[in-house]
Formats: sequence, C-alpha cells, structure tokens
Amino acid sequence: MINFLKYRWLYLLVSTVVIGAGISSMVVWGFRYSIDFAGGTNLEYEINKNIDQKQAGNILKENKVEVLTVQVNKNKLIIRSKTFDEKKELEIRKDLDSKLKAKTTLLRFETVGPVIGKETIRKTLIASLIAMVGILLYMSFAFKSFYFAASAILALIHDILVVVGTYSLLSHFFGAEVDLLFVTALLTTMSFSVHDTIVIFDKIREYGTADKSEIENYANKALTETLIRSLNNSMTIIFMLLALILLGGSTIRFFIIALLTGTITGTYSSPFVATPILVWLLKRKK
Repeated sequence: MINFLKYRWLYLLVSTVVIGAGISSMVVWGFRYSIDFAGGTNLEYEINKNIDQKQAGNILKENKVEVLTVQVNKNKLIIRSKTFDEKKELEIRKDLDSKLKAKTTLLRFETVGPVIGKETIRKTLIASLIAMVGILLYMSFAFKSFYFAASAILALIHDILVVVGTYSLLSHFFGAEVDLLFVTALLTTMSFSVHDTIVIFDKIREYGTADKSEIENYANKALTETLIRSLNNSMTIIFMLLALILLGGSTIRFFIIALLTGTITGTYSSPFVATPILVWLLKRKK
C-alpha cells in the first residue's frame, strides 16, 4: 500500500499554482467570446480568385461595417463583425464582386443578437448549478453522508477552475474563443470528474468509515487499488484527444484542448483533491 496522503501539501501546492495562474489570467486578460455569447455576425465567402486581406478590409470599411476580425484563406474570406442584416450582407457581396472583379459566393451567414448572447450565458450558469445540485443530492443519498458529496463538489469546483483558467490563457495567447463547444467541454469535465471520484469513494465506503482513526489507511488502500484502473481509463481518452488535436480540423481544436485539460485535471483531482478533503472532513467529524 502506498501512502498517497503523506504528500497532501504537495497536491495543495500544485492546485494552488495552477488555479492561481488561471484566476490571474481571468482577472487581467479575461476571455475572447464568440458570437454565441457576445452577439455579432459571422460571414464566409468563396471568391473565384485570390484576394488581399487589406483590400477586403477596405471594402468592408467603405460599407461602414464594424469589423472585429477579417481572415483570408486562399480564395475564402471569413469576416466577424458587429450585427447587421441580410440587406447589408447583399450590399457587401455586390461591392466585393464589382471592386474585386470576381464572383463571390456566400457560404455562411450567422447573426446572433446581444440579447441572445446574454441568454446563453444565463442558461450555461443555470445548467452548471443544476448539475452541481443534482450531484450533491445523489451522492448524499448514495453514500448516506454529506461529507462524501461535499468532497466531490469541492473537487468538481477545482476542476472547473482549472479548465476555465486554462482556457483564459489559451484565449489570450492563442485566440481561443468561448463558445457553445467550450460549454459542452465544461459540462463533460464535470461528469468525468465525479465519475472517477465515485469509484474511489465507493472503495473507501467498502472498508468502512465508522472507525475514523483508520480512515487515512482506508483511503490510501482505496487509492492504491484504483489508481491503475483510473490511469488506464484516462489514458485511452487522452490518446484519442491527442490524435484529434493533431489530425482534427482547426474549428474543433480548442474544444478538444478543453476536453483534454478536463480529462487530465479530473484524473488528478479524484485521488489528490477529493480524497484528502474527504479524509480531512471525516477526521474533523471525529
């Protein structure tokens, strides 16, 4: 049996450093939001000739479009701007045709108003809170102890902070945008984190929690028996996600990175965050 809990202060230090860096990034730099949250218009055109990004930007400026980003990829023009209607889009397309002397084909036209963006944020927060309350109630009932549920929820909050903080760093340094895919990754992380924690807690409950003086030994025994199983399970997911990062498209790359971050922190938090918290709570109860 390995005495994992002997190094609980090291686990606390690692978590503090990672979460501290993420919170600092959120306070100083914040996030880049997609139109799902901030509102705006996404346009994508296919043009039958190669075009210059500066030239395309000047045409948009002449049409009084408040452009946020303009990208040119060979013969494709991708625009993100403040919200405008279909009439303005048609004017832009005609202007591109005449001034570039080319044929412009509309591939994508998405518009989200700021009201819908705020509604999306509100629903995301509500969904996260409902998930937390559901987990708290279920684990309190399943383990017949509030301490198990509280430990799992605290580890879950730890994982959320790691994923959100890491994404803020990605947003600042690599241009990652908070969108609905990121919300999906966050909710998936929540389920994965609790799933791994339940396996360890179930083992601890098997050995018994009545004798609080032996709870640390029971926890170390449970971790020793389940750690290899948890690592094997997580590695299969990590290898798949790494393959998607390397070979998948750029549109889902940051979504996959968020999932990978969630998988790693979920694997880490179950034995090294949730279990030490549970042992500490049960010892305090004694």
